[in-house]
Amino acid sequence: MPLLLTDADVAARLDAPTAVAAMRDALVAAHEGRLIAPPRASAVLEGGRLVMTAGHLADEWYGFRSYDTFGHADGEQLVVLHDARDGRIRAIAVGEEIGSRRTGALGGAAVDLLARPDAASVGVIGSGRQAWTQLWAAAAVRPLSSVRVFSRSAARRGAFAARVSAALGVPAAPVESAADAVRGRDLVIVATTSEEPVLSAADVVPGAHVNLVGFKQRGRAEFGIDLLGRAGVIATDSPAQAVAYSPPLLMCGTPLEGALCDLGAIAAGAAPGRRSADEITVFLSVGLAGTEVFLLDRVATLLTSADVG
Repeated sequence: MPLLLTDADVAARLDAPTAVAAMRDALVAAHEGRLIAPPRASAVLEGGRLVMTAGHLADEWYGFRSYDTFGHADGEQLVVLHDARDGRIRAIAVGEEIGSRRTGALGGAAVDLLARPDAASVGVIGSGRQAWTQLWAAAAVRPLSSVRVFSRSAARRGAFAARVSAALGVPAAPVESAADAVRGRDLVIVATTSEEPVLSAADVVPGAHVNLVGFKQRGRAEFGIDLLGRAGVIATDSPAQAVAYSPPLLMCGTPLEGALCDLGAIAAGAAPGRRSADEITVFLSVGLAGTEVFLLDRVATLLTSADVG
């Protein structure tokens, strides 16, 4: 019988260093062509969409993740891992932890590859699940010294700051504006549901690294094209997904379109990352397909090894 994992199982087994390491491996595998990761597909249904991403790691496994956009408060995702040798289902995960930790860990890999080695102060815009996992993963690759967080809800940003202090041991404070959160920060995390810019490029200091997790399409983006214009490096986890957006990615059709680079190429040493301490670097998180399955494989392997031990 396949392993059946809940969010509690995933949370207990998948720590941030393991997740970030897995996502670096996935990025390199995708760049080298070993991880087949096509853009996501979706079926339009009444009231929403059913969305699927799939991946195949050559000679090892294949699988998929499915989720919907119906807006249920406790919407669940399904991740299924098949053994590539015989097709059997090795593991199934139901819930949100695999997906959330995967997105956060891709952001953590971007911080590790692009942020200055001494980056320690963080500004966060957003106080939801995605903002949390981005910070959770960043703390695994940099010795964070302080966090400032802004979101529209004073209660939520206060609770987020308290969670950071308690769970990560990093001093954290809620602030009254996005500008207050970002100014002077080495790392900037923007993870909102806003369709309009919430981040001013003028507030991002030279040398900062920025992770952008929310909307990033023409006509609906949580940042402006001016931020990308200041960046020396603009990287994404999935160039194939980035060019498949409809409406298109914010930078498409502009002089910056050709500046988008593959984070996997940077991870593999095939492309340069940060070139100077004063350079601004940006990561556009679009979702490398197959990475939820990649993480499920790691978790399943950890559980199997523990059972054997």
